Amino acid sequence: MKVLVLLSGGRDSVCLLDRMLASASSVWALHVNYGLRGAESDADEAFCVSLCARLGVSLSVLRAGEPVGNVQAWAREVRYAEAERLAAERDALIAVGHTATDQIETVLYRLAASPGRRALLGMPERSGRVIRPLLGMTRDETAAYCRARGLGWREDSSNASSARGLIRATILPALRELHPAAERNLLATLAALRDEATVLDAAVDAALTERRVSRVELEKLDARGGGGGAAGGVELAALPAPLARLVVQRLADDAAGGRAPSLAAHADDVIALAGHDGTAALDLPGGLRAISEYGRVRIELLAATTIPMSAELSIPGRVAFAGGEVICERGEFPIADGTLAADALAPTLVVRTWQPGDRMRPLGLGGSKSLQDLFTDRKVPRERRHRLPVVVSGGEIAWVPGVATGERFRVEPHNRARVRLAWRLDCAAP
Repeated sequence: MKVLVLLSGGRDSVCLLDRMLASASSVWALHVNYGLRGAESDADEAFCVSLCARLGVSLSVLRAGEPVGNVQAWAREVRYAEAERLAAERDALIAVGHTATDQIETVLYRLAASPGRRALLGMPERSGRVIRPLLGMTRDETAAYCRARGLGWREDSSNASSARGLIRATILPALRELHPAAERNLLATLAALRDEATVLDAAVDAALTERRVSRVELEKLDARGGGGGAAGGVELAALPAPLARLVVQRLADDAAGGRAPSLAAHADDVIALAGHDGTAALDLPGGLRAISEYGRVRIELLAATTIPMSAELSIPGRVAFAGGEVICERGEFPIADGTLAADALAPTLVVRTWQPGDRMRPLGLGGSKSLQDLFTDRKVPRERRHRLPVVVSGGEIAWVPGVATGERFRVEPHNRARVRLAWRLDCAAP
């Protein structure tokens, strides 16, 4: 096992480094000098250099630049970005010195700072490349280990004024006074909750499997006229409220591509969206947005909407549009959605996106109707309307897949010359 140890110089990271030397096949260390405490930061670096020379460990030192934004968040990002880079070069794990004491402090801080069960799960023993071998030891035990091994360490004077310092100096002593086994009981409870979380995750998986229809599948159905315009997402209203809240967090995590901010304070508002008729949306922390379309809720990352470019379509021919292609064929086809009378069409068609004010005369309606109203009638999600191809012939809308065919382009039984239009999302343009 190859391991990169994050070495701050404190008792926990010194203990970690020495223990890894006894259990890993290859060990080296990374120290980040943030320069936030002047001479004290430089003394930390010098200590780590001396310690690694004594233990025969290769040490990489990174001197960080000027802090940006929240200092703690910046320091964490700098530290882990460099660690990931170094570990990837050797396909190694990243060992950090989080202890049982850190676990308790983390949970207490999260409980105070934000609601939600995620606060009670604490830090996992492994997350990606990151491992936490000391979660079974307290800070007192890592100090005792270092003393027994004749290893010194550095104390960070800024810890006292941090949130962890406040918890360490006031809250934990108060808990010990309430009950001498307070910390041990907290750790046992956290372990049980992490085990039970696997059961809850399985329930979320089952709910998503049963209640979710992907947008891709629905768009494929719509392109063939069989989707009914239903929105992708999850039917949250059909789930018990506690399970629905867990599903909301999972949807957010999936949308964020990993771990999204806790949505415990917003979950009920997201669930309420499912009761809206038509389309409703709610902006969420972390650059996320919950969208409800006809009872189905999904969560997406906010991004600028890209409007597909208009294109000319020959008869026969094909043209790329909105992540797929519109295909035009000429021949004797059965009457179906997308089948038009060839002699009613202009020699070249235009494929474009919907525009405000668009109107057409749908088959069988006996008059014209705005395309926006047709979208509402067919329950086409608002977020998808600008991605539907609108096929225009001679300035008149001839066809919108899954929505309507223009009356003037109706195919009668005696019309042998026919054109068939299709929008294929699962087919890449040549």
